[in-house]
Amino acid sequence: MNVDFYTSTFCEPCMITRSVLAEAGRLVSAMQLVEHDIVRDESEAERLGIRSTPTVIISGADGTEVFRAEGIPSLNQVLVALAKAA
Repeated sequence: MNVDFYTSTFCEPCMITRSVLAEAGRLVSAMQLVEHDIVRDESEAERLGIRSTPTVIISGADGTEVFRAEGIPSLNQVLVALAKAA
């Protein structure tokens, strides 16, 4: 289960999302989290249509996107998406 987290430096909702994803990672040890700064990873963010931060994309092992949240996802949303991605 891959979780890509698109963030920006001074984004307060990103800080909250980081906490949600940290808790999900504690509950689901197979979760692989990669944080992307949209300034450093601008071309990738543009290619994926990232228009705001935070944005969370959860993909299955085959790379298929199963969940996308623009804004702060709830812990339950993340856990359900991780179950779908498994």
